[in-house]
Amino acid sequence: MAERRRGAALEKALLDAAWEELTANGYARFTMDAVVRRAGTSPPVLYRRWSGRDDLIRAAITHVLEQSRVDLPDTGSLRGDVLTLMRTINATRVQHVTVMSAHLAGYYQETGTSPADLLATGHEKATDVLFDRAAARGEINPEHLTERIKSLPFDLLRHEILTTFAPAPDHVLEEIVDTIFLPLVR
Repeated sequence: MAERRRGAALEKALLDAAWEELTANGYARFTMDAVVRRAGTSPPVLYRRWSGRDDLIRAAITHVLEQSRVDLPDTGSLRGDVLTLMRTINATRVQHVTVMSAHLAGYYQETGTSPADLLATGHEKATDVLFDRAAARGEINPEHLTERIKSLPFDLLRHEILTTFAPAPDHVLEEIVDTIFLPLVR
């Protein structure tokens, strides 16, 4: 007989099942009943925590993003830091980017939200550490930094992933950093 899950273990199992259901079948076919079956639990267990599928989807995405947080590199240069971070994202986050952009289009439309709303969990400024270090080293002029410029290499990486549904080749990452991004911040 399987051990009964409780507390954090149960919540993790439910959120993992919701993410698996979302990635396997997309938003349009995502149901609370499907998550219940996938998690091997009962509807009351799920509905005690989330009132409906949109609440559960938001919680599952937040859970996955928290679990898959990437450590910020410190290579000694902004170029190295941004390339290392982009390479890590490129190697490990293609599914996340695809699900959050393509699979959730219906979710965004029905809830009036956007991917930025889901990512706004207080961590969107994590890369500021990279820019603060680069400014302290004298590599960049902080007056040139706008929020759009700071997000530019990652926005272009996301675009590459969404147009191919695959990781971007390394030469593309280097081109984004060397010919587009760095000239803007120096």
